[in-house]
Amino acid sequence: MPTRTKVYFALTVVVALAVLGSGFANVTLQAPIEESMKSLGYPLYFPRILGVWKILAAIAILAPGFPRLKEWAYAGITFNMTGAALSHLAAGDPIVTALPPLGILALALASWALRPDNRRLG
Repeated sequence: MPTRTKVYFALTVVVALAVLGSGFANVTLQAPIEESMKSLGYPLYFPRILGVWKILAAIAILAPGFPRLKEWAYAGITFNMTGAALSHLAAGDPIVTALPPLGILALALASWALRPDNRRLG
């Protein structure tokens, strides 16, 4: 297996685990999520909606086939992570609160860029 493919799979697993973990935290409305949503001014049903989409995105980027679905999943991860970072900054939170979602975004973009031909949309 070429190095590029190995790096792709490693990055994709890390991104999927990060998105899946945060998705479950959102769906179950863990205390840090609830606190964060309240401080950002979002309603408490919002993280549950995000959580379901995150879980589905994680599954989509790991599943073989479905290149169009993968494109949408990567786009959704991009929208979610940029939205999270910008929400924290707009709320006046310290810049460090924007770093975790931006880090996941960077890994997701690298995963997307390195994906093998059979996982690309024609």
